[in-house]
Amino acid sequence: KAYRRLAKKYHPDVSKEENAIEKFKEVQEAYEVLSDDQKRAQYDQFGHAGANQGFGGFGGGGDFGGGFGFEDIFSSFFGGGGGRRRDPNAPRQGADLQYQVTLDFEEAIFGKELNVEIPVEDPCDTCKGSGAKPGTSKETCKHCSGSGQVSVEQNTPFGRIVNRQACGHCSGTGQIIKEKCTTCHGSGKVRKRKKINVKIPAGIDNGQQIRVSGKGEAGVNGGPAGDLYVVVHVRNHEFFEREGDHIICEMPLTFAQMALGAEVEVPTVHGKVKLKIPAGTQTGTEFRLKGKGAPN
Repeated sequence: KAYRRLAKKYHPDVSKEENAIEKFKEVQEAYEVLSDDQKRAQYDQFGHAGANQGFGGFGGGGDFGGGFGFEDIFSSFFGGGGGRRRDPNAPRQGADLQYQVTLDFEEAIFGKELNVEIPVEDPCDTCKGSGAKPGTSKETCKHCSGSGQVSVEQNTPFGRIVNRQACGHCSGTGQIIKEKCTTCHGSGKVRKRKKINVKIPAGIDNGQQIRVSGKGEAGVNGGPAGDLYVVVHVRNHEFFEREGDHIICEMPLTFAQMALGAEVEVPTVHGKVKLKIPAGTQTGTEFRLKGKGAPN
């Protein structure tokens, strides 16, 4: 995946960057070396020996170990996410949540309104979501100067590369909490159970889900909350089966009713309906009762 993405990105016919041709060649060379067992073995050998010569256009294997993977090389060479620095304090949407609910057959046909109680992480009321003890504030991380990222040097087949990664001292937040909130222990969030009203639409089928906007986990740094997805499971009925919007019911008849004809009462989810059975009806004959299935 990394090869296809980078090859497309730096293809001379697509990319307008000045060094696109050189990068495209390097991507191809890396792929050839790392996808060929013999060349990879040669690369590992020269890498362990720290040789300054060896294979292809890499000019030696550097001091890489054999366990460095194909994805890692591309990630290091092109700086992981394209070299872009993400603001650790930028607003981010909260995580989505999923809740499973089981309905009776008729409840799924006609719909239902439910009050569900789900566990969520909400901003801590004590520290207002900051994670710091009330009356104190966060400090800028000295190791990353508040960026949330630090520079790490790595040896690659292309030479020594400076890569960016999350700061381990502040966990990528760019800030240090000296005195943590005693309620949330510095996380800024507490686990709660929240009651949410969910309207199940009529005609919902087994396995379908309902999206309740903004009822997921709370956002980060003032970002919007995630969504809640309610997954519906429908219990089997004693004698009704569902096929799409159609409801199937097997009706037992006597030999006389089938041979001579009769008028019988048929159970439906909408109530009993009278049905005329014509004379000479065969076993397995289907009769359609219009409008007696599930809402579309």
